[in-house]
Amino acid sequence: MSEKKRGFFGRLFGGKDADEAQPERIADAVPAGLETLPEPQPDAAVPAGETTAEPVTAEPEVPAAAPAREPVAAPVAARAPAPVPETPQPAEKLTWFQRLRRGLARSSSALTEGISSIFTKRKLDQSMLDELEDILLQADLGLDTASSITERLGSGRFDKEISPEEVRAVLAEEVEKVLAPVARPLDLNRGIRPHVVLMVGVNGTGKTTTIGKLASRLAADGKTVMLAAGDTFRAAAVEQLKIWGSRTGADVVARDAGADAAGLAFDAMQAARDKNVDVLLIDTAGRLQNKAELMAELEKVIRVIRKVDPTAPHDVLLTLDATTGQNAMNQVEIFGKVAGVTGLVMTKLDGTARGGILVAIAAKHGLPVHFIGVGEGIDDLEPFSARDFAEAIAGLA
Repeated sequence: MSEKKRGFFGRLFGGKDADEAQPERIADAVPAGLETLPEPQPDAAVPAGETTAEPVTAEPEVPAAAPAREPVAAPVAARAPAPVPETPQPAEKLTWFQRLRRGLARSSSALTEGISSIFTKRKLDQSMLDELEDILLQADLGLDTASSITERLGSGRFDKEISPEEVRAVLAEEVEKVLAPVARPLDLNRGIRPHVVLMVGVNGTGKTTTIGKLASRLAADGKTVMLAAGDTFRAAAVEQLKIWGSRTGADVVARDAGADAAGLAFDAMQAARDKNVDVLLIDTAGRLQNKAELMAELEKVIRVIRKVDPTAPHDVLLTLDATTGQNAMNQVEIFGKVAGVTGLVMTKLDGTARGGILVAIAAKHGLPVHFIGVGEGIDDLEPFSARDFAEAIAGLA
């Protein structure tokens, strides 16, 4: 068959006759819903010199693209109005007795709850007094004070009902009776300049903090103060004392950590004398009372101080941590022998349920109690009051 007589599909697919071509099934290409197309007819002969026009197949119409829609923002939930910050209320100003009551709450609760559990509409008998004595001893009030309280309650009251309130009143009166002789203020008005106060005690009793609080009180009273950073073992103690010095306007004599404590005390004595300050407060390193070499170093510090002023130190204050309980009693004995303790400062009474140890120490040693601390605040160190302490520990209003 000539080129001209080749069929439509032959020309289209390159060399096969229409009869031999295996066209694809048109029906497969027909869109759904349309009738079958008519069968293709053989091409008519084309005269010479003429060309056969290629059939133009209509391209399927492409539907016009829908115009792009503006993105619709997701609905935003209505925001709640920002809360208006509350105006900070000034902290409630507590009296010293309120702070003391709060600080002694653990000790007071242990006593008052124990008393209430015993004296509940029962007639007084010896077993009740024995139970009360156990509670008083657990609070570290000491055997002498516990015996005094139980003896007084038992006098003329057997086989009679007694209320917890009556027991707490007797407790407060007996505790005050023991503490009144030792509740003495620290006297810094003896005409001595500088008045030298040496702070001693075991590790962690709060010597450095007590010095800072005491310096603040003295500065408020119009006295000039100098601080000596004698705890040369701890760099933190030196820095802490410098901070207290900047707060209170007190000069601070300090050396690098590890310096000789006795040499620093000597320098501080000279500086305080040269500046004619009213009070020199000397810090010392915390030391356990059973370490002979450390106690010997403390004796050396005192000897050096006396080379400058034979009458110094004029006060030696022992800081006692109330949470140590009966161990505090031993500290009073040892430091008393080595350093000649003249007065006590009881700290951390707010951290123990055994605050009665102060009563036991007072009954046994009779040393003046100058200050007590019931917190970390600068106002939480106050001159000791026997009545306030007795009423607070007994849970009286």
